[in-house]
Amino acid sequence: MTLYATTSHTVGPYYHIGLTWLNREDLATVETLGERVVISGQVLDGNGDVVNDAMLEVWQVNAAGKYDHPEDEQDKPLDPSFEGFGRVPVDAEGRFRFSTIKPGGVPGLKGTTQAPHLVVLVFARGLVKHLLTRIYFDGEVMNGDDPLLGCVPAERRSTLIAKADASGGYQWNVVLQGTDEETVFFDY
Repeated sequence: MTLYATTSHTVGPYYHIGLTWLNREDLATVETLGERVVISGQVLDGNGDVVNDAMLEVWQVNAAGKYDHPEDEQDKPLDPSFEGFGRVPVDAEGRFRFSTIKPGGVPGLKGTTQAPHLVVLVFARGLVKHLLTRIYFDGEVMNGDDPLLGCVPAERRSTLIAKADASGGYQWNVVLQGTDEETVFFDY
């Protein structure tokens, strides 16, 4: 049998058909250890218009800084009530909201420690491949020493940092396309 390369396709308007059953906007249960946080925001395009058919996939470590994954061999405890994964759709106005726990720090390269962060994949129409970004937390002491955040130009770092809001939660927007406010996305 001969295999042939197929064309790339964008995420398209129909991802809801196959992925919505996996949506989980509450990543933590009442038994989950750690500080509860709520993150809300909006997905916008380069013109500031809402993107109403996007989905965010969120990955993170638990409060102790350990991924619930067999390749995480750190000698840190797992939290049996926390998987560290969720899929969050946007509404008709491009808004999203999810709750989780604030993650612990994780080891970085050359003995460094990464600041608490969430890994976020962005899926939306027009994207051939999903986008990878991170959410850091405003006021986190470890942000100043985070090796990846330190590689981002100072004037662009704010696109990765969720700001504390009046409700006690955090506000963070995803901006697609080339404006000064465009969210920093990473190659992988």
